[in-house]
Amino acid sequence: MDNTILTINNVWMMLATALVFFMHLGFSFLEIGLTRQKNTINILFKNLFIICIGLLLYCLIGFNLMYPGSFFYGVLPDYFIDLFGLHAPMITGSDGKETLDLAYNAGYTYWTDFLFQGMFAATAATIVSGAVAERIRIDSFMLFTVFYVGIIYPIVGSWKWGGGFLDKLGFYDFAGSTIVHSVGGWAALIAVYLLGPRIGKFNEDGTPNVILGHNMPLATAGVLILWLGWFGFNGGSVLSANPIETSLVLVTTSLAAAGGGVAAFAFTLFRYKNYDISMFFNGILAGLVGITAGANLMSPTSAIIIGMIAGILVVVSITTLDKLKLDDPVGAISVHLVCGVWGTLAVGILGNKAGIGQFFDQLIGIVVVAAFCLGSSFLIFYTIKKAIGLRVSSEEEVQGLDLHEHGAIAYPDFAENKH
Repeated sequence: MDNTILTINNVWMMLATALVFFMHLGFSFLEIGLTRQKNTINILFKNLFIICIGLLLYCLIGFNLMYPGSFFYGVLPDYFIDLFGLHAPMITGSDGKETLDLAYNAGYTYWTDFLFQGMFAATAATIVSGAVAERIRIDSFMLFTVFYVGIIYPIVGSWKWGGGFLDKLGFYDFAGSTIVHSVGGWAALIAVYLLGPRIGKFNEDGTPNVILGHNMPLATAGVLILWLGWFGFNGGSVLSANPIETSLVLVTTSLAAAGGGVAAFAFTLFRYKNYDISMFFNGILAGLVGITAGANLMSPTSAIIIGMIAGILVVVSITTLDKLKLDDPVGAISVHLVCGVWGTLAVGILGNKAGIGQFFDQLIGIVVVAAFCLGSSFLIFYTIKKAIGLRVSSEEEVQGLDLHEHGAIAYPDFAENKH
């Protein structure tokens, strides 16, 4: 292997890893901006916990679950390896001793691979964090994160990216519209259902009330940071610094985001006669999620179409969830689940793999992942609910989770009882 090529590819992959890590700041800013001041510390704590415990669990369990190698083929049944794989790339030196193969492919080293994929793993729980904001117990959320990031996400990832049965079927997901975003989105849907809405979200007749976020500048910064981070999320998924593929992915990613944002605010203006900035936020993110499954397959025009459809879908989904009395404070289910499903199906409709056979392969993958994630997340959340409870008390929710869960407030200089 050419060491120069390996070095160039690996540097790009490390930069992409840093960009995906930076996305967690974007998620944090967006979530605190779209929720109320009294829950800021709670949200920041959850997001810090996710990245820390996510990396530790991915090191101890997840990475080896997600990427089955050839080590156990011939030793364990293939169906077992498709679900649970253990491996580390080893080479035998001239002295006959086995050592870790640090350059086990042309794109990056083993360690870079671990860190890049570890950043993805933590994202699945971050999606859930936004949907359950302002009323979930911190210890319950932490328990959920341990099981979901440590076990459920890596198993699903192994089905496609680890060479499992979805990969053999022909299912395609370039950077995670299903493997990352809908995995988090299905769990968010179950969590929102079991938790119930925030106090004051719905009137007795079922009509929703708008609960305003406390900091739109922070939310805007969060969206722009996420857009920037998506250059690593999608661009890094090329798994090399190939200039043609990488530049195409960055173009389709950006055009889908722009298309999603414009379509979302325009559709909102048409329906509600209002320039709603929160819908603008979610439209941009919807476009990013939508393009993620096929970013390397699409032309610029196809990327814009995917983004614009995602932007309209996210508005329709948010209003539909309100009608169903499902309270998602940041629109996480609509962005990551609904648009993750759309982006995955779009691979069979537009781009280089479009075709009826591919469409059904995509649909099968969506259904299988949905069934597994809905079942597993319900089992985890329901068990936690029965064991210790999911939701804080009404008093704690009204006064704010910062004070009751953390014994502090985020903005002491602006507290009403400042002395």
